[in-house]
Amino acid sequence: MTHLEIAAFFDLNDFEHKDLFSNCDHPWEALRNIDAYIETFFQNQAPCASYPGVTLIRPELIFVGEGTVIEQGAYIEGPCILGKNCTVRHAAYLRKNVIAGDGCVIGHSVELKNVILLNRAHIAHLSYVGDSIFGNACNLGAGVKCANVKFDRSPITISTDAKDYETGFRKLGAIIGDRVQLGCNSVTNPGTLIGKDSYLFPCTNFGGVAPAESSIRLPQKAIIRPKKSKEMVE
Repeated sequence: MTHLEIAAFFDLNDFEHKDLFSNCDHPWEALRNIDAYIETFFQNQAPCASYPGVTLIRPELIFVGEGTVIEQGAYIEGPCILGKNCTVRHAAYLRKNVIAGDGCVIGHSVELKNVILLNRAHIAHLSYVGDSIFGNACNLGAGVKCANVKFDRSPITISTDAKDYETGFRKLGAIIGDRVQLGCNSVTNPGTLIGKDSYLFPCTNFGGVAPAESSIRLPQKAIIRPKKSKEMVE
């Protein structure tokens, strides 16, 4: 197994939507399968029931699993698949092509677009995630942002010491492995991959590929000293 194979990031055994990864050599390729998978999934589904105070756009393309709670003020645009026992909190914004497994949390002021969440992925507070995949039991601290477009809008390349991989995507966010913890206010650059059981420390900006069990932080140190009079602000 190489460190860019799907198994290096995700255990798919209990994920209902594992077919998204069929015929994929690398995890980011599953994002290309979302449209086709959704088309097949909704062929025999009834329209989603209404929820008090929740905005549902194209409810015929929204599926909500048993035990899932959607709080008032959420906005969900289909296509969207939510697994069992998930929580979608007030002011969450789901913008098309969101596929979530069981036990996921999508929190207040979280915006998702073209995203795959494996079981028990938690994105609970004030985050933007687009064109990304998040593994089992991963957790995003408050304010995490996953950038998905380069400044020059050029296609995104995944670079390793051994090889550069041309993804063909102009929009590609983060591939976050099982049980990864992203600290509060951290930022991932387009095309970031972080392997299983890793930590990205708070307020860290990271781009590139990190193998499993990595600890990622910026080399910075807080300096505490007496305040000089000229630094006083009226």
